[in-house]
Amino acid sequence: MADERVIAAGVVAAATLLAVMLRPRGLAEAASALLGAALMVVAGAVGPREAAGLLLDAWNVFGFFLGLMLIAAAADHAGVFDVLAWQAARRAGGSQRRLLVNVFAIGVVLAAFLSNDATALILTPVVYTLVARLGLPARPYAFACTFIADTASFLLPVSNPINILVLQRFPQPLGGYLQHLLPAALAAIAVNVAAFLLLFRNDLRRGFDVAALPRPAALDRAPRLFRFTVLGLVAVGAAYLLAAWQGWPLGAVALAGAAVLLGGAARWGELAAERLAREVSWGLFGFLAGFLVVVRGVENAGLTDLLGRSLAALAGSDPLRTTLAAVLAAAVGANLVNNLPATLIQLAAIDSLPADAPRTLLAYGTIVGADLGPNLTTVGSLATVLWLLILRRRGLEVTSGDYFRVGLATTPAMLLAAALALWLTGG
Repeated sequence: MADERVIAAGVVAAATLLAVMLRPRGLAEAASALLGAALMVVAGAVGPREAAGLLLDAWNVFGFFLGLMLIAAAADHAGVFDVLAWQAARRAGGSQRRLLVNVFAIGVVLAAFLSNDATALILTPVVYTLVARLGLPARPYAFACTFIADTASFLLPVSNPINILVLQRFPQPLGGYLQHLLPAALAAIAVNVAAFLLLFRNDLRRGFDVAALPRPAALDRAPRLFRFTVLGLVAVGAAYLLAAWQGWPLGAVALAGAAVLLGGAARWGELAAERLAREVSWGLFGFLAGFLVVVRGVENAGLTDLLGRSLAALAGSDPLRTTLAAVLAAAVGANLVNNLPATLIQLAAIDSLPADAPRTLLAYGTIVGADLGPNLTTVGSLATVLWLLILRRRGLEVTSGDYFRVGLATTPAMLLAAALALWLTGG
């Protein structure tokens, strides 16, 4: 019976991953994950009570996702992103190269405090509208929005929900996180900016007239709400850092911040409930919930022990080799099956290793690979898939081949730079 459960768990996990990748008959990723979770329970790989307890224990992650999306939607409605893009153009002084650098700078700040998903999904349409009004080529700036969203997504624990998942399983103090991952993120960002300035140099030669840009409507339509939202975002950012330092649940901070910002929108009569509901990617919760149960089934069947031994053999005992192995495994997994399930599987594999294994270094390497790796292909993260849809609705077609060519020219160098920086800081 035990062998049958092992086989069943392996088959269900493989089928779930294939369904997410191939989307048979347009089946949503969340539906595939939830179906896989249900089959794990039916097969006896995960008990019903265990599955329910697992999801209840993940309330912090779910809360962080929901609060984050609501905060981003409130900031978008208040015009914060429009004003940021307008200021980026004004301060570029008519230089496309400086405008691209300014877009990167905005992306770094937004990704650090509002996560990679919010950065890619909200900054992209704003920047696209900006460059269209200026008559500039859209591709350098559009690619910058999605790339910097992932490149800067391990600056802070709150910069990517993946980070929350890793730190929930392998808790680390904020000081330790910043000591090891901040230099890695800064190294990757520097490589990303330099690579884009080189790759798109021919598109960035012509200047532009910033006077052609109209003043953002939000500054005149609801100036008090705009100022309140900006101050609220600063307060949320400070609360994130304080919570990470004290070890408080970040999900509670995100939900509280969302409540404050939405309360402000209601105070000035700008709360649009229907629009707000559309801004929340509800399917993401099903996707995460399903894979939490699927991966637990894989763990219970003992299959992650094999993955852990394989990772340990690849990592060896040398810190540099360990770092590269963790980064590479997470990056490859992200581009094969999406970074969320790849991260959950790799975390389970690390957890199966002996107590004397370099778990902290492997966990940090997982963050780097899972956050940065999706810049290689369009399937690495859901945010990139949605980014493609946003551009298509605006008439800009980016094929998987186009994306891969840009990713291949930049991502390996960024991964190597970040891995070396992580190794140099002691992992």
